[in-house]
Amino acid sequence: MKLTIFAATGGIGRHLLDQSLAAGHDVTAVVRDPRALPPEVRAVTADLAAAGPDELVPAVAGADAVLSGLGPRSRADAGIASRGTRAIVQAMQATGVRRVVVVSAAPVGTVASPGRPDPPSHDPGDGLVTRHLVMPLLVAALRQVYDDLALMEDVLRDSGLDWTVVRPPRLTDRPGTGTYRTAMGRNLRRGFLVPRADVAHLMLASLDRPETVGQAIGIAS
Repeated sequence: MKLTIFAATGGIGRHLLDQSLAAGHDVTAVVRDPRALPPEVRAVTADLAAAGPDELVPAVAGADAVLSGLGPRSRADAGIASRGTRAIVQAMQATGVRRVVVVSAAPVGTVASPGRPDPPSHDPGDGLVTRHLVMPLLVAALRQVYDDLALMEDVLRDSGLDWTVVRPPRLTDRPGTGTYRTAMGRNLRRGFLVPRADVAHLMLASLDRPETVGQAIGIAS
């Protein structure tokens, strides 16, 4: 499969890159600094905080699918997910590429956005402690980050593309297990942690699962 991976040297992006290469996929990686990439990977240099769709067309043209690990690393990066994803979507629309899988975050299901002004007050998969304590504290502390990710999901829902969103809880650098739990449209009970490697694994696996199109998928260890 011919894949284009955005933010391919980031925390999840690097796992997407490594797992894609191990599976024998033909990979184009979109990164700020291509020097960190293996020599067999086609590199496209772009800063997704500012790149327009015209800059990304060469990266996505001819791809079977697009994977994005793009996301804010801190509150200072808020805005990059929605801006970068909008440019990716427009480049895909211009080139006729339809399949895209992106990473979001577990709290986003209850965050209001222009496209979802009245989201549920709690995620159906969250337990009482998570619902009434953990999630409200997370959203309050990182409101700008989650607002950005909620807007990113709006961009995808309005795109007309075959999109899938993966919403992990807190990410870790532990080795991937391949035995993580998933749920369509909700978080996982007692799902507090998940390795980045497992998130990447689910994103790649979703490419061959048509039932994931148009879905947000919860994941947890």
